[in-house]
Amino acid sequence: MSTQHQHADADGTGTPRRAGISSRTRHGTALTRVLGYTALVAIALLYIYPFLIQLATSFKTDADATSHPLSLWPQHFTTAAFSRLAEADYPRWFANSVVVSLFVTAGRVFFDSLAGYALARLRFPGRGALFAAVIAVMAVPGVVLLIPKFLVLNQLGMYDSYSGMIVPLLADAAGVFIMKQFFESIPVSVEEAARIDGASTFRIFWSIVLPMARPALITLTILSFQGSWNELPHFIVSRQSPDLNTLTSGVASLVSGQLGLGNQYPIKLAATLLMTIPVALVFFAFQRHFVRGGTAGATKG
Repeated sequence: MSTQHQHADADGTGTPRRAGISSRTRHGTALTRVLGYTALVAIALLYIYPFLIQLATSFKTDADATSHPLSLWPQHFTTAAFSRLAEADYPRWFANSVVVSLFVTAGRVFFDSLAGYALARLRFPGRGALFAAVIAVMAVPGVVLLIPKFLVLNQLGMYDSYSGMIVPLLADAAGVFIMKQFFESIPVSVEEAARIDGASTFRIFWSIVLPMARPALITLTILSFQGSWNELPHFIVSRQSPDLNTLTSGVASLVSGQLGLGNQYPIKLAATLLMTIPVALVFFAFQRHFVRGGTAGATKG
């Protein structure tokens, strides 16, 4: 009996054989996980390395940055680049970017939400054609519209002003599309109950539907702030006065040699480093909600 039992185990019908297979499976899974994490770390380092170069170069001297452009540690640590930015009207550029980005973000969240809700819920002639036009606008390269933008702003007397920099950016097709798709996922029964109680269409939108669209609103807020903060072509054609420079147009003037000859890597990268911080803070503050969607708990039963 003992000999037969050992033979059965050797043939794979007993516990020792199954334990061996399970051990190999766990080993293969662990190896796959290690290789996967190794690849992810390598890719992450590939993307982070340029930012580390930017950070290190911001604290280098001009000579050090020119001689050792890829070094991750300054030979002579200095904050001279940040001091020189104050002499280049950097605080004014920063303030202009904050003003423009806040107004544009608020406008896009409001107007894109209104347009998205109208396309998702209201029934009116030409609704399908209007939505098709919104999709078509998303396919048009922005550079094609630069000269028409300049002509329209100049004709309306808005050129070289805050209004000319802000008003054309207050709505965008991508934001309308995002909000429309999200509003269509909200059950109509929620709105019907409010409509029976006598609520107007705008009241339903503002008090009931919009709070339920919080994930989409946060996503739109992040994209709108990032887009307006990093906008450059529109600010080139909508203004001329140096006093209206934003960070993008101001830093572009630094790159073109406004502060003199030479590479001037430290001041250029210090400017872009400071420019990156607000967008990074906004993204990390709301990253949990960035991809969160759905309307769980909107209706029960």
